[in-house]
Amino acid sequence: MLDIEHFKKKLDQKSRLMGIDPGKKRIGIAICDENKMVATPYTTLIKDSYSKFVQEVKEIINENDIKGIIIGNPINLDGSPSQSSQSAKDLAINLSKDITENITMWDERFSSQGAFNLSSNLDVNTSKKVKNLDQNAAQFILQGALDYLNKK
Repeated sequence: MLDIEHFKKKLDQKSRLMGIDPGKKRIGIAICDENKMVATPYTTLIKDSYSKFVQEVKEIINENDIKGIIIGNPINLDGSPSQSSQSAKDLAINLSKDITENITMWDERFSSQGAFNLSSNLDVNTSKKVKNLDQNAAQFILQGALDYLNKK
């Protein structure tokens, strides 16, 4: 697992990234374009087992030529680690061993709320909002990281 600056240095000019909104059971996935400008919700994976989850992530990486992974870090509003942030960090460490070392974490404090509010502004019905919440949160996380990575 890398810090965001080291992660940035390892990226090629054109490379697609994956954003992950980690959850105990539902894991949101987003991907971006090769110019690293726009994040798009991709899917929500149901985590039945870690090995099945790793296999599904590998398939998405191969199908979309993903060069790095950004995992949401659910820290508390005051910036301190939350109980869930340890789980997210463990996931990042495990994926860096099992898939790629090119993984970093990104502050996701407002991702789920932001994704829900955004879909409210788009006049999406509540059941669809909830169904797509995880992948939309992953998109929110990935877009925040992309905006940071694209700062000059």
